[in-house]
Amino acid sequence: MTQTVYLALADQLADWEYGHVAAQVSLQQFQRQPGRYRIRTVGLTLEPIRTIGGVRMLPDVALADVSLDDAAMLVLPGGDGWETGALAPFGKLARRFREAGKPIAAICGATIGLAAEGLLDDVPHTSNFVGELGSYGGAEFYRDERVVRADGVITAGGASALEFAREVLAELETFSPTTLQAWYEFNREDSAEAFGKLVASVQE
Repeated sequence: MTQTVYLALADQLADWEYGHVAAQVSLQQFQRQPGRYRIRTVGLTLEPIRTIGGVRMLPDVALADVSLDDAAMLVLPGGDGWETGALAPFGKLARRFREAGKPIAAICGATIGLAAEGLLDDVPHTSNFVGELGSYGGAEFYRDERVVRADGVITAGGASALEFAREVLAELETFSPTTLQAWYEFNREDSAEAFGKLVASVQE
């Protein structure tokens, strides 16, 4: 059965933070089990949103209609709106995922939503900086790192989209560990040698 990775869409979405995730979940190349996952976008409603970059996007499903039956993960990109509480319903959706034992991933401002919902109170995590998360119960678990993956919760700062994608793909076991490392090195180094290692990792 194909499982769904839900990608949250909201006005002023940060375009650069989800691209690697969406592409590598959807593309079959290099995957350990092609066809295992699909991306579905979820909005507060079915109304189109416009990203920070001015791109108009249309959600596949409204938040109220998300089914956890085939859900593999919830991915929450950052963007304007998390600080105001306007996107708090996505935090509540993340709680539904966690209560069902399913992983969640948040980058940049979306980590504010997890903190506000109490989902970072007892798990190691990161963000852009600890002060951005406001007053919450998990400050002792904050790690000053680019990305943290712990107990099914992935968090990252907004400048770490590549590292964020690496940990999402690791959690989903989309690639073999060798291919995942080669994929990361290729995207970080952009060299023919690194690409060769990526191709070779799939052929092993």
